[in-house]
Amino acid sequence: MLNELFTPSVQHALDIVGIFVFAISGALLAVRKNFDVFGIAVLAEVTALGGGLFRDIVIGAVPPAAFTDLGYFTTPLLAAVLVFFLHPHVERIQVGVNVFDAAGLGLFCVTGTVKAYDYGLGLTASAALGLATAVGGGVLRDVLANEVPSLLRWDRDLYAVPAIVGATMIVLCIRFGMLNAFTSGTAVIAAFVLRLLSMRYHWRAPRAYNRKSATAEESPATT
Repeated sequence: MLNELFTPSVQHALDIVGIFVFAISGALLAVRKNFDVFGIAVLAEVTALGGGLFRDIVIGAVPPAAFTDLGYFTTPLLAAVLVFFLHPHVERIQVGVNVFDAAGLGLFCVTGTVKAYDYGLGLTASAALGLATAVGGGVLRDVLANEVPSLLRWDRDLYAVPAIVGATMIVLCIRFGMLNAFTSGTAVIAAFVLRLLSMRYHWRAPRAYNRKSATAEESPATT
């Protein structure tokens, strides 16, 4: 089904672009954490490939694409080299990086959902793996960098929600026999635009109603 939506060459090109941008975000976090060159490369690889690797293992698509396509594996390394030498310049175009990251989020939540469905998973499980494909690498990146994953923090703009919307649109299209290049593209754009709007207007998910816990907010460390 995935090959019916995008030609293999287009799919591969889009994957490479998305992987590159995700790898940039991982490498930048490694620089901020003062990691060495190996740490930068590891965080770039994990951020770029972690979600897809998790999906492929779950659905039994082994060996995963990250290990059968040299382009998938080397692209994060190129991003790591770029950030290693030019990270001050890359930081200055962070807005542009975020835009491409949002596009990668939209693309991967759609392709991840469709691939999971192609391997026989149900609609709900396929949507869940579509979400994991899109955000899994970022979760692993934050865990390795000893941070609370961004998608779990209330003070970060919506990230998982746009991916959920895109994946949900895809499974609804599958359910009603409407999945085609146009509807899948619409799902990508919907997730992409929702992520951009959340960054522009700082939309955040609600916290627990009527919170009274004294530990609900993080307090600055005292010395």
